[in-house]
Formats: sequence, C-alpha cells, structure tokens
Amino acid sequence: MTAQRIYLDYNASTPVDPAVSAAMMPFLADHFGNPSSGHWAAAPAKAALERARGQIAAVLGCEDDEVVFTSGGSEANNLALKGVFFVRRSGGDHIITTRIEHPAIIEPCRFLERLGARITYLPVDGFGRVDPDDLRRAITPHTILVSIMHANNEVGTIQPIEECARIAREHDILFHTDAAQSVGKIATDVNGLGVDLLSIAGHKLYAPKGVGALFVRRGVQLEPLIHGAGHESGRRAGTESALLAVGLGKACELARDLSPMDRVRALRDRFWRELQSRFGNRIALNGHPTHCLPNTLNVSFIGRVGAEILERLDGVAASTGSACHSGRIELSPVLAAMSVAPEVGMGAIRFSLGRGTTREEIHAVAERLSAIL
Repeated sequence: MTAQRIYLDYNASTPVDPAVSAAMMPFLADHFGNPSSGHWAAAPAKAALERARGQIAAVLGCEDDEVVFTSGGSEANNLALKGVFFVRRSGGDHIITTRIEHPAIIEPCRFLERLGARITYLPVDGFGRVDPDDLRRAITPHTILVSIMHANNEVGTIQPIEECARIAREHDILFHTDAAQSVGKIATDVNGLGVDLLSIAGHKLYAPKGVGALFVRRGVQLEPLIHGAGHESGRRAGTESALLAVGLGKACELARDLSPMDRVRALRDRFWRELQSRFGNRIALNGHPTHCLPNTLNVSFIGRVGAEILERLDGVAASTGSACHSGRIELSPVLAAMSVAPEVGMGAIRFSLGRGTTREEIHAVAERLSAIL
C-alpha cells in the first residue's frame, strides 16, 4: 500500500493557486496580442500587463513604474547585482553580501569578481543572522551595493533589513534584498524596509514558474542584462508575457493578505512541539527561534543523516541540508556558515509548510519519523 503523499517543501516551490490559474486562463485561449503593439489585439494584453504591475506594486508599497517583470527570482537578482555594477563601477567596485545567500546571489558575485569586483561576504551568527555592525565595518569608500536576503530559504531566519538598509543609506550606498521567500509570508513594504531594489520569484508565492519581478526605486539606474527593444522602460528587453504577468499579479494580490500565515505558523509551532516531545534532546532547531519565517522548520536529527531519513520518509516531500559524496557528508553552505557542528548539521531536514498543509499531515509525518527513528 502506497503511503499518503505529503508536501512539505513549499520553500522550494508552491502549487499554482486556483485563483491564479483562473485569472490566467483567458490569456491561454485569447488575448494573444503583443502588449507593445498599438492595435485592438494588443489592448487587452497591455491592460492586463499594467494591471498586474499595479498588483505587484501594491504588495510592495511602491509605484507601478518601479516594477520590472523578469523570468524569475534568479534573473531579478542578476539584474540587480550586475545592473548596478556595470553602471557604477567607475565610481567603485565593492559589493557587500552574506555567506548564506541563495546561489542566485553568490554566483553572480563570483562572476563579477572575475570582472574586477571586490566582494565582501559577511558572516552570520549561530542562528543565521547578520550583525549590522559587521556591515558598518565592511563599508569602504568604494562600496556601491549591499545585497542581503530578507529571509533565508533553508533555515527561515529573517535578517535585520531595516537596520542594514539604514546603514547603507547613511553612506549613500544602494541596498538590494532577495525577498523570494518572504513575499506573502511577512510584510514586504519597500519603504518600511528602506531598500532600493527587491527581488520576487513567482513560484514561491503560488504563481507559475518562469516569472518574477524586480523592484527598482525611482532614480536607480541599471544596465540591462538583456538588450533589445525598449520593453520595461528600457530595463529588460523582450516581449512581455501577459499570461505570466497576470499570474504573478494575481498571486501578489492574494499575498497582501497575511492572515493565512497565522494558521501556518500555528501548525509549524505544533509540529515542532510534537517533534520535541517525541525526540527530546535527539533533535535540534536550526535557525532563529523567533526571527523566522512562519512556515519554515529546519531541524536536525542528531547523529543521523538527513538524506537517509528523507529516503525512508515514504511519500513525504521535504529538503535536506546535507549532501553525501562518496560516503562523506557535506553540510550546506548555510549550515556551515552558521558553524553548525557536523554531527548536528548532517541530520538537517527542512520542512516548509504552506496554505494547503493540514494538522493531519504534520501529525502523520511525526508518526512516520517515530517509526523510522
């Protein structure tokens, strides 16, 4: 008998919300015109594109013309980092980020290093949190950009973005945050955060894959990654997809209501209490106990291998923080940066809950873990 399939990997990707699918359907069957054309066939696509831009702006608290559509969070991050560097490198070549960023930040930084950029990777504490004083000390007269993620995808730790952005602003340095994990889970008002650039990934907030957005504060100049016609106010060439924009726009409209996260947080906390009651001191929490995304629970089964546990958790979709190479366990860069002990980190599993998660599901996972361990 096949075990019940349970999805607890919402930080990796979310299902498309039914309301999002419904909003997109007319653009599969009709409204095929190019939004940049000036005739009747283009009008519905153009109107839908701008309506979606407004929906994204509303969840971020910004102006419509500060939203640039991209193919996803990775492109948004690349546009922010490379776009700033190519425009500003004559006045400075220094970028500050952290050791726990997503590869969509780390890899562009490594690429820019090959072009002469100097990158400072800030450390984090044992909870995965940056010390703003470390940022202050890292700033030089040549610093042109700071990029610190809003919330970590692996352990869920929320960074002190407001304070870090304030420090950058005091030195007239642009500030970018990767908010792929935070939109729809916690508040993401760009003025409250104080950021100049912010990245969104559609498939992390119940929109389709292949679409994202970058908030670009008015007055911030970026060199485009993709050159061509003057789409997106000259910031990203290529005919926009009204279909995907509508999906992201509707998802952002839904994301303005954070009340569903209260139920998710309660489920997450209940799950953690149940695991504690079953495993006691054989289990450890990775990440910050309070400054954490409401849906994320990263735990280590001490002395065990997370990947092996997941293999035996028949039908449960989750992620592990360790990898096994030729019999050797390698911690994720995030856990390593947090100085998690190898015997703890090797047993890490990330359970990330979502709108569809039920109380029965988390109890069933706890039961299966007890049976395995």
